Amino acid sequence: MTKRSRAQRDRGVGSMHETVELAADYVADLTDCKPIRVTALEPTDEGGWIVEVEVVTDRRIPSSADMLTLYKIELDADGEVLAHHRIGRYSRYQRLSSAAVNGHADDVGFEYAGRAD
Repeated sequence: MTKRSRAQRDRGVGSMHETVELAADYVADLTDCKPIRVTALEPTDEGGWIVEVEVVTDRRIPSSADMLTLYKIELDADGEVLAHHRIGRYSRYQRLSSAAVNGHADDVGFEYAGRAD
């Protein structure tokens, strides 16, 4: 699990960008899968965040057959995970097909570049 320093915990989550990175890092640590996109970011009444993160759970050839999974992470105001839920699993092709039918992708468009490991 991602370790946060005392200074980071005392400071809270911080900016929206930090929140996205923190949630994506938690999902990467918990699932051992690479996050590719944040599909939703919503503040909670208590000062925390609810973040949806999409990961590639199974790479296939062609890449349109990759299996993707969507996770919802709830962070408190200090950036600690309160809840972690898998809310969907689908092929990349299914996601692309629904975006084409709807005329848009169902996400807020934050591409996650990942950590520099």
